Amino acid sequence: MRKLQLLLSTAAFLVMAAPAEASEEVTVSQIIAESAGLSGVAVVVEGELIGDYGFRDDGSMWTQLNGDSYALVPLLQSERPDGGNIGVGVRIPVDLAAGLDPPGGYRNRGPVVQMTGVWVHHSEDRQGESFLQVETLEVVEPGFPLHEPANAWTIVTGLVLIAAAALAWLKRPQE
Repeated sequence: MRKLQLLLSTAAFLVMAAPAEASEEVTVSQIIAESAGLSGVAVVVEGELIGDYGFRDDGSMWTQLNGDSYALVPLLQSERPDGGNIGVGVRIPVDLAAGLDPPGGYRNRGPVVQMTGVWVHHSEDRQGESFLQVETLEVVEPGFPLHEPANAWTIVTGLVLIAAAALAWLKRPQE
């Protein structure tokens, strides 16, 4: 009887100590290109949270994860376009989303995060939507405001055009 207990205890310990199924590291581009093949697969992906944070009654927050070149170096910092925007939808439990910096947009660089979750390709429960069901979230780099300095030539040109319009209005024929 003692040998059986020892054997069962050892087996239980080995099962609990065994590593969980590893998540596959992918890029946002890979998720888009291989969406159907990654359905149901646990993945790790990194990118910038952008757009808006949409909080739902079911305890989740929806947003967009961008994995393009602008996720790491915003256009205002690189000074030249480098391809298009590439992103996927992500569904994050609200408790994981607490304290995130504002999402990226024209005036903000959103937080760069690393997420682990299961990719869902064309969910029947969500009218065919594809998204990452996030299980863990780690902020790799916080978000920050983007500042674009005023262009002096644009300001001068605008003032000249306003002055020309005002002069034309003053010189119009009176009826």
